[in-house]
Amino acid sequence: MKPGVDPEPRGRRHFLRGGARLMALTGLAGVAGRLAPRTSAQTSVWQIDPLKCVHCSNCATECVLKQSAVKCVHAFAMCGYCELCTGYFEPEPNALTTAAENQLCPTNAIKRTYVEDPYYEYEIDEALCIGCAKCVEGCSRFGNGSMFLQIRHDRCLNCNECAIARSCPAEAISRVPVGHPYRLKTGGH
Repeated sequence: MKPGVDPEPRGRRHFLRGGARLMALTGLAGVAGRLAPRTSAQTSVWQIDPLKCVHCSNCATECVLKQSAVKCVHAFAMCGYCELCTGYFEPEPNALTTAAENQLCPTNAIKRTYVEDPYYEYEIDEALCIGCAKCVEGCSRFGNGSMFLQIRHDRCLNCNECAIARSCPAEAISRVPVGHPYRLKTGGH
């Protein structure tokens, strides 16, 4: 072997193998860099205080997502299971039927199911809910307030400055500990 001569010539295959390793490590570092702030450093998340919410409908329009991360939820323990649900029906419905002209929700996100006379169960289809708060307004104004809004954390980007919180006239949106991410509305409030 001559001095200064490499025992294995470095060819194209060696160069490509080294380049592939470098690209894989760079990709892994990028993924880890993106996930790290969401997992280890995240100590709080955005949430709506249902006792402060004024049902302004900003949640439907101000979220940075195309369809808002805010969804209506229903506290079944508080619900009266009424035939005339003021969160489901328009204030002066033509009839107590599920026809679109009688419903308050613009996206048909509330499903009404007959239980027994005169009781009905109302469930929210979150995939259809846009967070407009029309049902929440009706339920709070004329009913018992069993419908309220929450930020769903599986959809929320947890922005540094929440666009909805910035535009909320009641300052009902704030950061809460990640260990207790939901503010529930109960009959005691």
